Amino acid sequence: MTESTEGRAELIRVVLALMAAEDAERLAPKLLELAELVGGPWGGPEQEVLKALRIVEPPFRPRLIHRLAERYFELDQGADGRRHIMHMLANLRDRTIDDDHPRDLRPVLIAVLSEQEAHHDVTQLLRLTELERADGNDLPGEFVALIRRTRLTSWNGKERLSPLVATLTHPVVNPGEAWSDHALADLAGLDEDWSRLVAHAATATAARPSPKWEETGRALIEAVGPEPVRQRLTDWLRLVGRPRTRPLLVPPYGTDPNVTFDPYNADVLRGLTWLLSFLPPHPETARTLGAVVETSLKKVSGLGPVNPKVANAGVTALSRVDGAAALAELARLATRVTYKGTLKLLNTSLDVRAEAMGLSRGEIEELAVPAYGLTEVGRAEHQLGETTATIEVHGTKTALGWRNAAGKAVKSVPAGVRRDHPDELKELKAAVKDIDKMLSAQSERLDRQFVARRTWSFAVWRERYLDHPLVGTLARRLLWTIDGTTAGYADGALRTLADTPVDSGSEVALWHPVEHEPAEIVAWRDWLERHGITQPFKQAHREVYLLTDAERATGTYSNRFAAHYLRQHQFHALAAVRGWRNKLRLSVDDEAPPATRELPEWGLRAEYWIEGDGGENHEDLTDSGSFLRLRTDQVRFYPIDAPENSAHCCGGEYGMWLRDGAEPVDPIPVSEIPPLVLSEVLRDVDLFVGVASVGNDPTWQDGGPGGRFREYWTSYGFGELGASAETRRTLLERLIPRLAIADRCTLEGRFLQVKGDRHTYKIHLGSGNILRTPNDRYLCIVPKSNPSAPQAGYLPYEGDRMLAVILSKAMMLAADTKITDPTILSQL
Repeated sequence: MTESTEGRAELIRVVLALMAAEDAERLAPKLLELAELVGGPWGGPEQEVLKALRIVEPPFRPRLIHRLAERYFELDQGADGRRHIMHMLANLRDRTIDDDHPRDLRPVLIAVLSEQEAHHDVTQLLRLTELERADGNDLPGEFVALIRRTRLTSWNGKERLSPLVATLTHPVVNPGEAWSDHALADLAGLDEDWSRLVAHAATATAARPSPKWEETGRALIEAVGPEPVRQRLTDWLRLVGRPRTRPLLVPPYGTDPNVTFDPYNADVLRGLTWLLSFLPPHPETARTLGAVVETSLKKVSGLGPVNPKVANAGVTALSRVDGAAALAELARLATRVTYKGTLKLLNTSLDVRAEAMGLSRGEIEELAVPAYGLTEVGRAEHQLGETTATIEVHGTKTALGWRNAAGKAVKSVPAGVRRDHPDELKELKAAVKDIDKMLSAQSERLDRQFVARRTWSFAVWRERYLDHPLVGTLARRLLWTIDGTTAGYADGALRTLADTPVDSGSEVALWHPVEHEPAEIVAWRDWLERHGITQPFKQAHREVYLLTDAERATGTYSNRFAAHYLRQHQFHALAAVRGWRNKLRLSVDDEAPPATRELPEWGLRAEYWIEGDGGENHEDLTDSGSFLRLRTDQVRFYPIDAPENSAHCCGGEYGMWLRDGAEPVDPIPVSEIPPLVLSEVLRDVDLFVGVASVGNDPTWQDGGPGGRFREYWTSYGFGELGASAETRRTLLERLIPRLAIADRCTLEGRFLQVKGDRHTYKIHLGSGNILRTPNDRYLCIVPKSNPSAPQAGYLPYEGDRMLAVILSKAMMLAADTKITDPTILSQL
């Protein structure tokens, strides 16, 4: 017998002896000591202790329960001991009896139970409630919240607890969340009409408000006044998603309840969003609903989106609100949301709006972009007393500035503005945040326009793009084709490559390099540089993917992005952002289609064939059973209406799913795919690999789990450059001479070579991985997001994170004697 086994056996003997002696004071800490020693489930000799706990009789039984409950609150929030105590209490409560609930024990026991998300012993909840009410006591709000949550989440709670929950009218919303606590504090000072309004919100259990629900809601709003309702509800909803004010016990398995919404409060939130849609339109209403949608869709590990039902309710509310602000939020969210159910609802809402207005979907998205108070492209001035507030857009960020009566710039908000114009100040700050969000959304929308085949009349284009107060800040940094002539905006006018002004035209389209000769592309890059224009995304420097001999040989597919290993969840999120439809691969007996992008304007469907990697070991899967990594295969094209292909989630051949006697459809030869479509699809796939490949993870030099990926990691991390890395290399050739560290940098094939004082370093231009002298030893530096890091000066486009990583590493290594990070120093 080992020393640890002997120690456990001795501790079990001590615990059993203390139980026999009915010494609750000394037993409680010994039980915790045993639980810490066991660590996991009690499946060995400690089972004897559990059996003994289950047969403990009064009067010792309630004394032990009481002491364990007291000990619970002596431990720090989140301590493992709290979970152990709950496990012991569960065994002591294996048969609920009234002797367990003496009057002096109940408050602390109720407090302990209330820190769970749900309680498995419904009988105990019912009996504790009955006893407390018989003694004339009100149930604590946290205990009411536990009962409500248990009814909604436990397998036997709904039927048995529903009659009780119907009688629990206060508090009207569960305490413990930032927004609900704020609401309860407000309601305490308001009349009962407000409580009735919130109670009505709690009945929002359907997908959308019924006519009867709406009629009641409107009547309750009228009782307290539409404007007070708007102000209070938006105040509450702005707090949604903030950390819980009363953390719940984290279970040993499953999702942490502290990072999700209280399930009872989620229904209340749905109802509150619907109530807002019954009010007159207001910019703050649209802004708040949009924020609720995004907050509700934030990803939680092992769960997915926090609460899609609340997100969908927010979209439903926005779709019912008239006015430009609500339409703008719908259009913005449609470019940001990736969760399939909510995105479908957003698209439907926008399509309905477009049909009602007699416009196309593209037109409705263009018209939906508000100016947010900007009176000229990227700029506005607002007079607040003697102070002038300026809003100016600089690239992707918006700045709020101030000038005093003398016209002198001041750094902070003047005291007079804070004192005399608080509402205007609040709206200005909100506008700045709104502009930043919308800029990001519009940049992504424009980046997707290359395959949309959109053209505009010159006058419409100037109004909606070039001269639009917000979109103009993006459009004026892009290149356009006007009646076949390329033009960009500089020095206050549209100009050709020779800087000749372009004042008019008939048809305008977004410029793409695949349709132009290399010499012209280079000339336009020079033009952008000469005028100091940083494009919002790669356009003049956009990678062009032309058909290769290998693809002509394979005929119906491209293999240039096959045989990669991608982090599945990162790939899944990025694919959604780029407009691809994908299904997470689970290690289950099921089939899934490839990642697909539909191109309705071209009548095509692009497919990227993927399969789950591993699965034999737990380390290859998440707790929910999804693969951590994918293996990649072919890119194919089909007619958009062709039957769907699918393959087993764990791997295997793809086959076409034929239903109702449908005939199989052959893939379209890649040589017949329009060059622009082929280039854009392959660019997306290159982006997926470049971002999600395990090969660009600097911590995987050991090859990951079991060393299985060492060969791939090495070949990817230091191998031949792909198209995006080649673009990066071309840019660095022009950029390096302007850097402060130019004399220490040279481009050598696939690497940026940096001469430091300690060593010479080679940074791979594709992965950002580093080798150092002597002997090309690997140097692991994990990049961190640091806005204060040295910048490289002018860059011709935004959005290349790897370029920023390479430049930041180069600047640090050029001054390697100034490095203080101990992890890096240990490798030098």
